[in-house]
Amino acid sequence: MKLPALVTTEWLAANVGRRGLRVLDGSWHMPELKREAFEEFVEVHVPGAAFFDIDEIADPSTPLPHMLPSAWIFAERVGRLGIANADWVVVYDTRGVVSAARVWWTFRAFGHARVAVLDGGFPKWRAEGRPVESGLPAPRPRRYTGRLQRRLVRDLEQMRANLTHRREQVLDARSHGRFVGTEPEPRPGLRPGHIPGSLNLPYELLHAKDGTLLGLDALRRAFETAGVDLDRPVVTTCGSGITASVLAFGLYLLGRERVAVYDGSWTEWGRRPDTPVER
Repeated sequence: MKLPALVTTEWLAANVGRRGLRVLDGSWHMPELKREAFEEFVEVHVPGAAFFDIDEIADPSTPLPHMLPSAWIFAERVGRLGIANADWVVVYDTRGVVSAARVWWTFRAFGHARVAVLDGGFPKWRAEGRPVESGLPAPRPRRYTGRLQRRLVRDLEQMRANLTHRREQVLDARSHGRFVGTEPEPRPGLRPGHIPGSLNLPYELLHAKDGTLLGLDALRRAFETAGVDLDRPVVTTCGSGITASVLAFGLYLLGRERVAVYDGSWTEWGRRPDTPVER
């Protein structure tokens, strides 16, 4: 079975339940929305899906939200979800293509290339009247191993160094207002503005009205309009590493497979007194 990085609802409907294919609900919501992604999953989800908890499959040693876990934690949690290294994984979320992209990037960051995102996510699946189920699945645990692919991740010190050597373009997925500091940050204690020299492409601009991703030509235009040179390396950032993954996914679809994500993003950079900020 060959799995493209972006699969349609038609494709998933034809393949759901197939041996070697695992489906994950990677939904996540900002705390102020007061929505519980796990409870929503238990209430209704794609048949056979398991829930990937972005906040639980994370580094417990840092106060920063949902930072990448160690390879051991990732492997243990993914194995609990009934996933083996040879499996194909399709991820969806309840907003379209948002937090599912973060789960996609997380799998790739630990060396799992057989992972895809459902275009349009659960809203499109339900709008088409496709089957759903309720309840809490109990998948049979599997053995899983992973190794961090450091080329796909950037940390604070690497982002500091890039201010000097400028080898990588920095592309911010937050809204324009947050980028320029005219809108408040949703998390307290963060300074307004952006990493000096970075570009801005709000992640919503990669979506069509129905929540699916733009076609390749439109994706390319969106990045180029934001000032991105598609022939040069790119690091994506956002508020906490979620929507940065949407930009990384869009670039991946355009053939840029080594795009890195700044995991700490503005939640890390914007709260420190020793990091420069532009507005």
